[in-house]
Amino acid sequence: MRMPEHVTGAWLDSLTNDDLLTAESRLHKSYLALEKVEKHRLGDRYDLMRAPAEVLEAWGRWSRVSTEARGRRLHVRRARSA
Repeated sequence: MRMPEHVTGAWLDSLTNDDLLTAESRLHKSYLALEKVEKHRLGDRYDLMRAPAEVLEAWGRWSRVSTEARGRRLHVRRARSA
């Protein structure tokens, strides 16, 4: 599946439930990777609302897709980290 540069309602509406869950998982993984770098760099000073634009954009994309998944009453499964 191709991920668009901007998450739009039309794109979300075009996704099957399985595609939506795949997109949510990919975007969550991408956001967490960026957030991890910033948390490591800033430690206790990390604040999402003061994060670089790249982190905020990743969070925004994931958040919109995650909200759509919840709206469809889909259950997102995540592997537990050790």
